Amino acid sequence: MMERIARYAPRWPRWLRRGPCEAVAMALIGLGVLMLMQPLSLSLYSYSFATILAGTLGFVIVSHFPD
Repeated sequence: MMERIARYAPRWPRWLRRGPCEAVAMALIGLGVLMLMQPLSLSLYSYSFATILAGTLGFVIVSHFPD
């Protein structure tokens, strides 16, 4: 199994690897939490759940990418 993953890993572009994409997904989750906790804008609060959901789904998908 590891040989197959190692064989396909070099074909993926560097920006599409697990590390950078996981960082983007976690940043999106963090942004959604900050949007949820801020007291100033109702529109930011309204989109916070969608932002957290998009980050979580992105993290689940990215966790299947090669290293």
